[in-house]
Amino acid sequence: MNSAAISPHVNASRLKSLTRRVQAADPDDVLEVTNAMTGDVLGTIPHCTPADVAAAAQRARGVQKAWAAQPVDERAAVLMRFHDLVLARQDEVLDLIQLENGKARRHAFEEILDVCLASRYYARTAAHYLRPKRRKGVQLALTKVWELHHPKGLVGVISPWNYPLTLGISDALPALVAGNAVLTKPDVQTPFAALWAVELLEEAGMPPGLVQVVTGRGSELGTPIIENSDFLMFTGSTAVGRTVAAQAGEHLIDCSMELGGKNALLVLDDADIDKAVAGAVRACFSNTGQLCISTERIYVPDVLWNEFTAKFAAATLAMTLSAGIDYSGDMGSLVSQKQLDTVASHVEDAVAKGARVLAGGRARPDLGPFFYEPTILTDVEDTMTVYDHETFGPLVSLYRVTDEDQAIAQANDSEYGLNFSVWTSDEQRGYRVAARLQTGTVNVNDAYAAAWGSMDAPMGGMKASGMGRRHGEHGIVKYTESQTIAIERLLPVGVPDGMNARRYAQVASRALRLLKWVPGV
Repeated sequence: MNSAAISPHVNASRLKSLTRRVQAADPDDVLEVTNAMTGDVLGTIPHCTPADVAAAAQRARGVQKAWAAQPVDERAAVLMRFHDLVLARQDEVLDLIQLENGKARRHAFEEILDVCLASRYYARTAAHYLRPKRRKGVQLALTKVWELHHPKGLVGVISPWNYPLTLGISDALPALVAGNAVLTKPDVQTPFAALWAVELLEEAGMPPGLVQVVTGRGSELGTPIIENSDFLMFTGSTAVGRTVAAQAGEHLIDCSMELGGKNALLVLDDADIDKAVAGAVRACFSNTGQLCISTERIYVPDVLWNEFTAKFAAATLAMTLSAGIDYSGDMGSLVSQKQLDTVASHVEDAVAKGARVLAGGRARPDLGPFFYEPTILTDVEDTMTVYDHETFGPLVSLYRVTDEDQAIAQANDSEYGLNFSVWTSDEQRGYRVAARLQTGTVNVNDAYAAAWGSMDAPMGGMKASGMGRRHGEHGIVKYTESQTIAIERLLPVGVPDGMNARRYAQVASRALRLLKWVPGV
């Protein structure tokens, strides 16, 4: 093992080799990346400038045209080879994810699952979604119409720190197979997993330079990325998302955004308590609660309140917190001091105003600098910050309700609508309740993975939780420009030669009345 080993699969020289993919004008200007498990310096990355972004965009565009000219099946084959490489090399990237983010390895593995699901799905469906499609013409058989999809050109991706591999590369995969180049900026706190993924894509056969990575602060590089891109995919906070959307609008480029959430879990009065408790633990504390689609509000009916709260608190207290680079922990660390301070301040504010702590409620510096116990609050009121502000940490509030109507009303009483969860023994009842919830995805008898992992279905938020969708057909077609080609045969659309306009209007009106009764027209 190298003397500079950081983990069983990562050492200082390996981290340095990954950063060589980032081309910056001043190689001596670097930013430090913190090891979330220990608080020590993990490594350094180039501090890119707006000029570096512009240069990276130019390099990517220089590769894109030849890539787009390749048959879609050849581009799809790259994704499938990438899928296999990720599975074969997962130990290294799992170490990278844990080191830069702090999460438990079981939650890091969810990123392996996601990247492989996305790679396989779009490798198999891209040709179907992108193929020329016949559309109905205005004059039926006389008008032959085709819909084509052309790549946008250069897709900008700005990703956050909470899922370094998933959000660092999965959104780029459909963009790539659609024929685009990608300009991506991983979060400054978690750059290494995304760099690792780009390395594997090139090993899988993607042309070198097609994906350009720039590293640095979003406040410095976000605007230049928008200015140099033809489409933007952004994942982050609602506040920043509003700014990003405004800037994209100024440059007349389309964008897709997944933003904040204050997600709710509803336990219905016929739920299996033990299953609901296990689901709530996953919903609230996976990825240390640093999950856009995790739960921060739970609504429990009076008839189940005592049993559910007791069992949920016991299950939460039994969780194992660990800084191990292995599968020993149920939950890992928060990513930074900033996140730790946010969680602690939300708990302190709530308790000072009368909330009760049923489990957790303490930082754990004995385990690492950013550890905080999984925490349950009750007696939360609307005067408390935690009531309607996203915490993005291992903190959940329990609310007692009389029936499902009250639970639905309170769950919907939020500016956010990203992902909710419903627990019931009646599948049809679960469907009916889910359909009444104002949120982009609802998982019935699951925390979040059923909807997220179903790649064929759209994923995204309502209200202030975002715009656009990832996954499914929308997840690839959004990276293309739709073009309509209409070929007119025999007769033009409009007044034919030899007929006056009045007579044409009479004939056309009769035809429209008749066509009303022709199915499919």
